[in-house]
Amino acid sequence: MSVMLERPTISGTDPHRFEDLLNALDELHVPDGFKAEIIKGNIVVSLWSKAYHLDVMDLVCDQLRARLPEGHRISAAPALYVFPGVERAYGPDIHAAHRRTRRTASNRLDGDGLSFVAELTSPSTRDDDLTDKVERYGKSGVPVYLLLDMQEELATVYWSPTVKGYASHLTVPFGEKLRIPAPFDCTLDTTGFQAPAEDDEGPDA
Repeated sequence: MSVMLERPTISGTDPHRFEDLLNALDELHVPDGFKAEIIKGNIVVSLWSKAYHLDVMDLVCDQLRARLPEGHRISAAPALYVFPGVERAYGPDIHAAHRRTRRTASNRLDGDGLSFVAELTSPSTRDDDLTDKVERYGKSGVPVYLLLDMQEELATVYWSPTVKGYASHLTVPFGEKLRIPAPFDCTLDTTGFQAPAEDDEGPDA
């Protein structure tokens, strides 16, 4: 579920209005279990992922941690990265950035410090993850964007960011291995990314 809040829509040409949205976001009380982002000139509040998504996030972090660029850290903890150049503020499901990016008392992190982001789609956020974020992460220069389509069970990695977006991408079905390019240069095993069987979803599973 996502909620579009009634906030001023930015035209893409007025940085002051983007700053107004960031200030409004600072004052917003987001209930536990939800996250807030700025997408297409609006503050969007969406529900956090399904429980098994947490396991997938851990699997990604565990595999990439040893391949991080020097000084970088990877996490699935909530964080808001700001991209003034494309007037967006995203809270990626997984994010890797240089440690100095986190050494701030602000709740706004600099998107320029990112080396990697990953999004796990949900029905409410899937369209933005597949379109707006692909374009904006690429234009912002994030080296690697991993898109895990949890509905279609497909993993896509985007790399080679340009002023027009990402120049390259590769898709594999869950269960196969996916090459993660520089600065990681490793293989991600997507085994276990699939939704659990119904028999595994109960409290006694």
